[in-house]
Amino acid sequence: MPNDVTALHLVLSGDPALFAIVRLSLHVSLSAVVLAALIGIPLGAWIALTKFPGRQGLIVLLNALMGLPPVVVGLAVYLMLSRSGPLGSFGLLFTAGAMIIAQTVLVTPIIAALTRQTIEDLWIEYRDELTAMNLGPVGRVMTLIWDARFSLVTALLAGFGRAAAEVGAIIIVGGNIEGFTRTMTTAIALETSKGDLPLAVGLGFVLIAIVIAVNALAWTARRAGERLAG
Repeated sequence: MPNDVTALHLVLSGDPALFAIVRLSLHVSLSAVVLAALIGIPLGAWIALTKFPGRQGLIVLLNALMGLPPVVVGLAVYLMLSRSGPLGSFGLLFTAGAMIIAQTVLVTPIIAALTRQTIEDLWIEYRDELTAMNLGPVGRVMTLIWDARFSLVTALLAGFGRAAAEVGAIIIVGGNIEGFTRTMTTAIALETSKGDLPLAVGLGFVLIAIVIAVNALAWTARRAGERLAG
């Protein structure tokens, strides 16, 4: 890339290489957050409302998993998806699918742990009312998840922030292949090491703008929903 090309020019001119990386990054991160939400929200709510032996230990473990080292997750997923691994026959290694799996593993504990705390607080507040309504376990879970829907946006944003900033795990399972598995974070690391600072800085600007935009949209949607709900 020519040295006189600035980061701002790359962004404003719609540089194809830059925006291909942005599209893939959004696809991987948003897909991982959706999958993690489908797993983590029901799991967190179930833990919050269910008493069983070892519950406290599970809560401690879930909170600890929020700090999972990305490279360890990447290694574990790599071993699962490699040719000699149990899922090697699916041919997912070094694909966007592998990166989505790795990010889902990282994000799920965050969403589950935050959901557990939110639902548990609501259960303490509304326990008598829900008990009087004679709702079963599933009914209680669904009612409290619906009641906490605006608060759970924070959990989803925390998950998206973790996914969008991820580098180590997706380099291991994705390979940082140009045009196939190169995301904003991995491209920033690579281009910086190559000395291509305009592209690295341009991607950095776009990444920050996306995170701010997603948070702003989520906050706006939450406020609008709260006003409509009264």
